[in-house]
Amino acid sequence: MLLDNKQVAIVGGGPGGLTLAKLLQLKGCHVKVYERDLDKNARVQGAPLDLHDESGLAALTKAGLLDAFKNNFLPGADREKIMNEQAEVFYSDHEIKPGSNFGHAHFRPEIDRGTLRKILLNSLEPGTVMWNSHFIGMKPRNTGWQLEFKDGNIVEADVVIAADGAHSKIRPYITDSKAFYSGITMLDGTIENARQNVPVIYAMLNGGKIMAFGNEKNILMGQKGNGEIGFYLSFKADPDWVVKSGLAFWDRTQVFNWFKKEYAGWSSVWDALLNHTILPFIPRPIYCIPLDQTWNALPNLTMLGDAAHVMPPFAGEGVNMAMLDALELSQTVTSDKFSSLQEAISYYEIHMRKRAAVMAKESLDNGERMHSKEALTTMLGFFNSY
Repeated sequence: MLLDNKQVAIVGGGPGGLTLAKLLQLKGCHVKVYERDLDKNARVQGAPLDLHDESGLAALTKAGLLDAFKNNFLPGADREKIMNEQAEVFYSDHEIKPGSNFGHAHFRPEIDRGTLRKILLNSLEPGTVMWNSHFIGMKPRNTGWQLEFKDGNIVEADVVIAADGAHSKIRPYITDSKAFYSGITMLDGTIENARQNVPVIYAMLNGGKIMAFGNEKNILMGQKGNGEIGFYLSFKADPDWVVKSGLAFWDRTQVFNWFKKEYAGWSSVWDALLNHTILPFIPRPIYCIPLDQTWNALPNLTMLGDAAHVMPPFAGEGVNMAMLDALELSQTVTSDKFSSLQEAISYYEIHMRKRAAVMAKESLDNGERMHSKEALTTMLGFFNSY
Protein backbone atom coordinates (compact mmCIF):
# COMPACT_ATOMS: atom_id res chain seq x y z
CA MET A 1 0.00 0.00 0.00
CA LEU A 2 1.20 3.51 -0.87
CA LEU A 3 0.93 4.66 2.76
CA ASP A 4 2.76 1.70 4.31
CA ASN A 5 5.15 2.90 7.03
CA LYS A 6 4.22 6.53 6.38
CA GLN A 7 3.01 9.04 8.94
CA VAL A 8 -0.01 11.06 7.79
CA ALA A 9 -0.73 14.46 9.33
CA ILE A 10 -4.23 15.86 8.91
CA VAL A 11 -4.42 19.53 9.85
CA GLY A 12 -7.94 20.34 10.99
CA GLY A 13 -10.43 18.33 13.05
CA GLY A 14 -13.70 19.16 11.36
CA PRO A 15 -16.01 16.55 9.79
CA GLY A 16 -13.79 16.13 6.71
CA GLY A 17 -10.53 15.71 8.59
CA LEU A 18 -11.97 13.36 11.21
CA THR A 19 -13.79 11.26 8.61
CA LEU A 20 -10.55 10.87 6.66
CA ALA A 21 -8.67 9.89 9.81
CA LYS A 22 -11.22 7.17 10.57
CA LEU A 23 -11.24 5.80 7.03
CA LEU A 24 -7.43 5.70 6.90
CA GLN A 25 -7.21 3.98 10.26
CA LEU A 26 -9.56 1.30 8.99
CA LYS A 27 -6.94 0.67 6.29
CA GLY A 28 -4.16 0.38 8.89
CA CYS A 29 -2.59 3.80 8.25
CA HIS A 30 -0.68 5.84 10.84
CA VAL A 31 -2.61 9.08 11.28
CA LYS A 32 -2.47 12.12 13.53
CA VAL A 33 -5.01 14.96 13.45
CA TYR A 34 -3.80 18.40 14.55
CA GLU A 35 -6.68 20.58 15.77
CA ARG A 36 -6.43 24.14 17.08
CA ASP A 37 -9.35 23.76 19.55
CA LEU A 38 -8.17 23.47 23.15
CA ASP A 39 -9.83 20.10 23.72
CA LYS A 40 -12.75 17.92 22.69
CA ASN A 41 -15.14 19.99 24.80
CA ALA A 42 -14.64 23.17 22.76
CA ARG A 43 -17.89 24.72 21.55
CA VAL A 44 -18.61 23.76 17.94
CA GLN A 45 -20.06 26.74 16.05
CA GLY A 46 -22.60 26.68 13.29
CA ALA A 47 -26.01 25.36 12.33
CA PRO A 48 -26.86 21.64 12.19
CA LEU A 49 -25.61 19.71 9.19
CA ASP A 50 -27.82 17.90 6.68
CA LEU A 51 -26.09 14.85 5.25
CA HIS A 52 -26.80 13.42 1.82
CA ASP A 53 -27.05 9.77 0.87
CA GLU A 54 -24.43 9.90 -1.91
CA SER A 55 -21.81 11.86 0.04
CA GLY A 56 -21.89 12.48 3.80
CA LEU A 57 -23.92 9.37 4.61
CA ALA A 58 -21.90 7.29 2.15
CA ALA A 59 -18.72 8.25 4.00
CA LEU A 60 -20.25 7.40 7.38
CA THR A 61 -21.45 4.07 6.02
CA LYS A 62 -17.94 3.20 4.80
CA ALA A 63 -16.59 4.23 8.21
CA GLY A 64 -19.04 1.92 9.96
CA LEU A 65 -20.76 4.83 11.69
CA LEU A 66 -24.18 4.98 10.05
CA ASP A 67 -25.92 3.32 13.01
CA ALA A 68 -24.32 5.82 15.38
CA PHE A 69 -25.58 8.60 13.14
CA LYS A 70 -29.11 7.16 13.09
CA ASN A 71 -29.08 7.03 16.90
CA ASN A 72 -28.12 10.69 17.18
CA PHE A 73 -29.65 12.62 14.27
CA LEU A 74 -32.49 15.13 14.74
CA PRO A 75 -35.78 13.65 13.46
CA GLY A 76 -37.88 16.37 11.86
CA ALA A 77 -35.10 18.97 11.76
CA ASP A 78 -35.13 18.84 7.95
CA ARG A 79 -38.75 20.00 7.82
CA GLU A 80 -39.08 23.36 6.15
CA LYS A 81 -41.24 26.46 6.22
CA ILE A 82 -41.01 29.16 3.56
CA MET A 83 -42.18 32.60 4.68
CA ASN A 84 -42.23 36.18 3.55
CA GLU A 85 -40.89 39.12 5.54
CA GLN A 86 -44.19 39.35 7.46
CA ALA A 87 -43.71 35.79 8.79
CA GLU A 88 -46.63 34.54 6.70
CA VAL A 89 -46.21 30.87 5.80
CA PHE A 90 -46.39 30.09 2.07
CA TYR A 91 -45.04 26.54 2.22
CA SER A 92 -44.70 23.93 4.96
CA ASP A 93 -43.94 20.22 4.78
CA HIS A 94 -44.31 19.66 8.54
CA GLU A 95 -47.53 17.68 8.16
CA ILE A 96 -46.40 15.47 5.29
CA LYS A 97 -42.69 14.81 5.79
CA PRO A 98 -41.77 11.72 7.84
CA GLY A 99 -39.30 12.16 10.69
CA SER A 100 -37.10 9.42 9.31
CA ASN A 101 -36.87 8.22 5.74
CA PHE A 102 -33.38 6.82 5.22
CA GLY A 103 -32.79 5.67 1.67
CA HIS A 104 -35.22 8.16 0.10
CA ALA A 105 -33.63 10.25 -2.63
CA HIS A 106 -34.61 13.58 -1.04
CA PHE A 107 -34.14 12.72 2.65
CA ARG A 108 -31.54 15.02 4.21
CA PRO A 109 -31.25 14.02 7.88
CA GLU A 110 -29.80 16.70 10.15
CA ILE A 111 -27.39 16.37 13.04
CA ASP A 112 -25.75 18.85 15.40
CA ARG A 113 -22.16 19.64 14.44
CA GLY A 114 -20.98 18.85 17.94
CA THR A 115 -22.77 15.51 17.97
CA LEU A 116 -21.28 14.49 14.63
CA ARG A 117 -17.84 15.48 15.89
CA LYS A 118 -18.29 13.31 19.00
CA ILE A 119 -19.32 10.32 16.90
CA LEU A 120 -16.20 10.68 14.77
CA LEU A 121 -13.88 11.36 17.72
CA ASN A 122 -15.14 8.35 19.66
CA SER A 123 -14.46 6.12 16.67
CA LEU A 124 -10.77 7.03 16.41
CA GLU A 125 -7.87 5.27 18.04
CA PRO A 126 -6.85 6.86 21.37
CA GLY A 127 -4.35 9.68 20.95
CA THR A 128 -5.21 10.33 17.31
CA VAL A 129 -6.19 13.98 17.81
CA MET A 130 -3.55 16.40 19.03
CA TRP A 131 -5.53 19.23 20.60
CA ASN A 132 -4.40 22.84 21.04
CA SER A 133 -2.33 22.49 17.86
CA HIS A 134 -2.57 25.83 16.06
CA PHE A 135 -0.73 25.38 12.75
CA ILE A 136 1.48 28.31 11.73
CA GLY A 137 3.69 26.92 8.97
CA MET A 138 5.72 24.07 7.51
CA LYS A 139 8.73 23.38 5.35
CA PRO A 140 10.02 20.43 3.34
CA ARG A 141 11.94 17.86 5.36
CA ASN A 142 13.58 14.92 3.57
CA THR A 143 10.73 13.46 1.49
CA GLY A 144 8.03 14.86 3.77
CA TRP A 145 7.24 17.95 5.83
CA GLN A 146 8.15 19.56 9.11
CA LEU A 147 5.13 21.24 10.70
CA GLU A 148 5.31 24.02 13.28
CA PHE A 149 2.58 24.97 15.73
CA LYS A 150 1.91 28.08 17.78
CA ASP A 151 2.91 26.43 21.06
CA GLY A 152 6.36 25.73 19.64
CA ASN A 153 5.71 22.07 18.93
CA ILE A 154 7.40 20.76 15.77
CA VAL A 155 6.42 17.46 14.17
CA GLU A 156 7.36 15.60 11.02
CA ALA A 157 5.07 13.79 8.61
CA ASP A 158 5.50 11.94 5.33
CA VAL A 159 2.15 13.16 3.99
CA VAL A 160 0.16 16.26 4.97
CA ILE A 161 -3.53 16.77 4.27
CA ALA A 162 -5.09 20.20 4.73
CA ALA A 163 -8.53 20.05 6.34
CA ASP A 164 -8.21 23.48 7.93
CA GLY A 165 -11.19 25.22 6.40
CA ALA A 166 -11.94 28.25 4.29
CA HIS A 167 -8.98 30.25 5.59
CA SER A 168 -6.54 27.37 5.17
CA LYS A 169 -2.92 28.17 5.93
CA ILE A 170 -1.82 25.12 3.95
CA ARG A 171 -3.66 25.84 0.68
CA PRO A 172 -0.97 28.40 -0.41
CA TYR A 173 1.62 25.59 -0.35
CA ILE A 174 -0.44 23.92 -3.09
CA THR A 175 -1.85 26.74 -5.22
CA ASP A 176 -1.89 30.51 -5.59
CA SER A 177 -5.56 30.36 -6.59
CA LYS A 178 -7.73 32.36 -4.19
CA ALA A 179 -11.43 32.31 -3.45
CA PHE A 180 -13.51 35.30 -4.54
CA TYR A 181 -16.24 37.15 -2.66
CA SER A 182 -19.71 36.03 -3.71
CA GLY A 183 -21.40 39.37 -3.06
CA ILE A 184 -23.32 38.00 -0.08
CA THR A 185 -22.62 38.44 3.63
CA MET A 186 -24.34 36.64 6.50
CA LEU A 187 -24.69 37.74 10.10
CA ASP A 188 -24.60 34.66 12.31
CA GLY A 189 -26.48 34.46 15.61
CA THR A 190 -27.33 31.81 18.20
CA ILE A 191 -30.11 31.86 20.80
CA GLU A 192 -29.83 29.74 23.92
CA ASN A 193 -32.87 28.24 25.66
CA ALA A 194 -35.00 29.27 22.70
CA ARG A 195 -38.26 27.89 24.09
CA GLN A 196 -38.08 30.42 26.93
CA ASN A 197 -36.24 33.31 25.28
CA VAL A 198 -38.04 33.47 21.93
CA PRO A 199 -41.25 31.46 22.42
CA VAL A 200 -43.07 32.81 19.35
CA ILE A 201 -40.19 32.03 16.99
CA TYR A 202 -39.60 28.70 18.73
CA ALA A 203 -43.21 27.73 18.02
CA MET A 204 -42.97 28.96 14.42
CA LEU A 205 -39.86 26.88 13.88
CA ASN A 206 -41.46 23.78 15.40
CA GLY A 207 -38.19 21.87 15.48
CA GLY A 208 -37.42 22.41 11.80
CA LYS A 209 -36.08 25.17 9.55
CA ILE A 210 -37.35 28.52 8.31
CA MET A 211 -36.39 30.42 5.19
CA ALA A 212 -37.88 33.92 5.07
CA PHE A 213 -37.54 36.09 1.94
CA GLY A 214 -38.24 39.76 1.43
CA ASN A 215 -36.74 42.89 -0.13
CA GLU A 216 -33.81 40.91 -1.57
CA LYS A 217 -32.80 39.76 1.92
CA ASN A 218 -33.17 36.53 3.87
CA ILE A 219 -33.54 35.22 7.38
CA LEU A 220 -32.52 31.56 7.59
CA MET A 221 -32.77 29.55 10.78
CA GLY A 222 -32.82 26.07 12.20
CA GLN A 223 -33.44 24.22 15.45
CA LYS A 224 -30.45 22.70 17.22
CA GLY A 225 -30.61 19.60 19.38
CA ASN A 226 -29.58 21.37 22.57
CA GLY A 227 -32.52 23.75 22.69
CA GLU A 228 -30.71 26.48 20.76
CA ILE A 229 -31.74 28.17 17.54
CA GLY A 230 -29.11 29.15 15.00
CA PHE A 231 -29.94 31.84 12.46
CA TYR A 232 -28.40 33.92 9.70
CA LEU A 233 -29.31 37.33 8.36
CA SER A 234 -28.28 37.02 4.72
CA PHE A 235 -27.94 40.00 2.38
CA LYS A 236 -25.96 41.44 -0.50
CA ALA A 237 -23.13 43.74 0.57
CA ASP A 238 -19.87 45.25 -0.60
CA PRO A 239 -16.71 43.17 -0.03
CA ASP A 240 -15.56 45.48 2.78
CA TRP A 241 -18.95 45.78 4.48
CA VAL A 242 -17.74 44.26 7.75
CA VAL A 243 -15.32 47.17 8.23
CA LYS A 244 -17.20 49.96 6.48
CA SER A 245 -20.47 49.27 8.30
CA GLY A 246 -18.83 50.57 11.45
CA LEU A 247 -20.82 48.07 13.50
CA ALA A 248 -19.51 46.83 16.81
CA PHE A 249 -20.86 43.30 16.56
CA TRP A 250 -20.82 42.88 20.34
CA ASP A 251 -23.10 45.93 20.75
CA ARG A 252 -26.70 44.69 20.63
CA THR A 253 -28.22 48.15 20.25
CA GLN A 254 -26.02 49.03 17.27
CA VAL A 255 -26.80 45.80 15.46
CA PHE A 256 -30.50 46.03 16.26
CA ASN A 257 -30.70 49.58 14.87
CA TRP A 258 -28.86 48.44 11.73
CA PHE A 259 -31.33 45.57 11.36
CA LYS A 260 -34.39 47.80 11.69
CA LYS A 261 -33.00 50.06 8.98
CA GLU A 262 -31.76 47.43 6.54
CA TYR A 263 -34.68 45.05 7.10
CA ALA A 264 -37.22 47.88 7.03
CA GLY A 265 -40.72 46.57 6.47
CA TRP A 266 -40.02 43.19 8.06
CA SER A 267 -42.40 42.10 10.81
CA SER A 268 -41.45 42.94 14.38
CA VAL A 269 -41.74 39.23 15.18
CA TRP A 270 -38.16 38.87 13.96
CA ASP A 271 -36.88 41.44 16.47
CA ALA A 272 -36.64 38.75 19.15
CA LEU A 273 -33.76 37.17 17.26
CA LEU A 274 -31.67 40.31 17.64
CA ASN A 275 -32.72 40.87 21.25
CA HIS A 276 -31.71 37.43 22.50
CA THR A 277 -28.66 36.48 20.46
CA ILE A 278 -25.50 35.40 22.27
CA LEU A 279 -23.03 38.23 21.71
CA PRO A 280 -21.15 38.93 19.55
CA PHE A 281 -22.92 38.51 16.25
CA ILE A 282 -20.53 36.87 13.77
CA PRO A 283 -20.23 38.47 10.30
CA ARG A 284 -19.50 35.92 7.59
CA PRO A 285 -18.65 37.23 4.10
CA ILE A 286 -19.38 34.34 1.75
CA TYR A 287 -16.59 33.26 -0.59
CA CYS A 288 -16.34 30.80 -3.45
CA ILE A 289 -13.56 29.00 -5.28
CA PRO A 290 -12.77 29.91 -8.89
CA LEU A 291 -14.82 27.41 -10.86
CA ASP A 292 -11.87 26.67 -13.15
CA GLN A 293 -9.19 26.29 -10.49
CA THR A 294 -6.38 23.83 -11.20
CA TRP A 295 -2.88 22.99 -10.00
CA ASN A 296 -0.25 20.30 -10.37
CA ALA A 297 -0.45 17.51 -7.83
CA LEU A 298 2.30 17.16 -5.24
CA PRO A 299 3.65 13.82 -4.03
CA ASN A 300 3.04 14.40 -0.32
CA LEU A 301 0.47 17.18 0.13
CA THR A 302 -3.20 17.65 -0.70
CA MET A 303 -6.38 19.15 0.73
CA LEU A 304 -10.07 18.56 1.22
CA GLY A 305 -13.27 20.36 2.22
CA ASP A 306 -13.37 24.14 2.44
CA ALA A 307 -9.58 24.32 2.20
CA ALA A 308 -9.90 22.92 -1.32
CA HIS A 309 -13.26 24.30 -2.47
CA VAL A 310 -14.98 26.78 -0.19
CA MET A 311 -18.40 27.62 -1.61
CA PRO A 312 -21.58 29.46 -0.60
CA PRO A 313 -23.90 27.49 1.71
CA PHE A 314 -26.95 27.80 -0.53
CA ALA A 315 -26.94 24.22 -1.80
CA GLY A 316 -26.22 22.48 1.50
CA GLU A 317 -23.17 20.77 0.03
CA GLY A 318 -20.22 22.05 2.10
CA VAL A 319 -19.91 19.30 4.71
CA ASN A 320 -21.10 16.68 2.23
CA MET A 321 -18.37 17.57 -0.24
CA ALA A 322 -15.79 17.49 2.57
CA MET A 323 -16.87 14.02 3.71
CA LEU A 324 -17.01 12.76 0.13
CA ASP A 325 -13.49 14.16 -0.33
CA ALA A 326 -12.43 12.12 2.69
CA LEU A 327 -14.02 8.98 1.27
CA GLU A 328 -12.52 9.34 -2.20
CA LEU A 329 -9.08 10.40 -0.96
CA SER A 330 -8.92 7.46 1.46
CA GLN A 331 -9.75 5.11 -1.40
CA THR A 332 -7.22 6.50 -3.86
CA VAL A 333 -4.21 6.73 -1.51
CA THR A 334 -4.78 3.17 -0.27
CA SER A 335 -5.45 1.71 -3.73
CA ASP A 336 -3.00 -0.63 -5.44
CA LYS A 337 -3.84 0.66 -8.93
CA PHE A 338 -1.56 3.70 -8.68
CA SER A 339 2.21 3.52 -9.03
CA SER A 340 2.91 6.46 -6.72
CA LEU A 341 1.26 8.71 -4.14
CA GLN A 342 1.56 11.62 -6.54
CA GLU A 343 -0.43 9.72 -9.16
CA ALA A 344 -3.07 8.80 -6.58
CA ILE A 345 -3.33 12.37 -5.29
CA SER A 346 -3.57 13.72 -8.83
CA TYR A 347 -6.43 11.33 -9.62
CA TYR A 348 -8.28 12.40 -6.46
CA GLU A 349 -7.73 16.13 -7.04
CA ILE A 350 -8.88 16.08 -10.67
CA HIS A 351 -12.17 14.41 -9.76
CA MET A 352 -12.61 16.50 -6.61
CA ARG A 353 -12.19 19.76 -8.53
CA LYS A 354 -14.71 18.74 -11.19
CA ARG A 355 -17.54 17.87 -8.82
CA ALA A 356 -16.76 20.78 -6.48
CA ALA A 357 -17.00 23.21 -9.41
CA VAL A 358 -20.46 21.88 -10.26
CA MET A 359 -21.65 22.29 -6.68
CA ALA A 360 -20.05 25.71 -6.33
CA LYS A 361 -21.84 26.93 -9.46
CA GLU A 362 -25.13 25.60 -8.13
CA SER A 363 -24.51 27.32 -4.79
CA LEU A 364 -23.69 30.63 -6.47
CA ASP A 365 -26.81 30.43 -8.62
CA ASN A 366 -28.98 29.57 -5.62
CA GLY A 367 -27.52 32.51 -3.72
CA GLU A 368 -28.54 34.84 -6.53
CA ARG A 369 -32.05 33.39 -6.63
CA MET A 370 -32.46 33.66 -2.87
CA HIS A 371 -31.47 37.34 -2.85
CA SER A 372 -33.45 38.43 -5.90
CA LYS A 373 -36.70 40.39 -6.00
CA GLU A 374 -38.49 37.19 -7.04
CA ALA A 375 -36.88 35.06 -4.30
CA LEU A 376 -40.10 34.00 -2.61
CA THR A 377 -41.79 32.95 -5.86
CA THR A 378 -38.65 31.19 -7.09
CA MET A 379 -38.12 29.21 -3.88
CA LEU A 380 -41.77 28.25 -3.66
CA GLY A 381 -41.53 26.84 -7.17
CA PHE A 382 -38.44 24.87 -6.18
CA PHE A 383 -39.97 23.30 -3.06
CA ASN A 384 -43.35 22.65 -4.63
CA SER A 385 -41.63 20.76 -7.45
CA TYR A 386 -40.90 17.97 -4.97
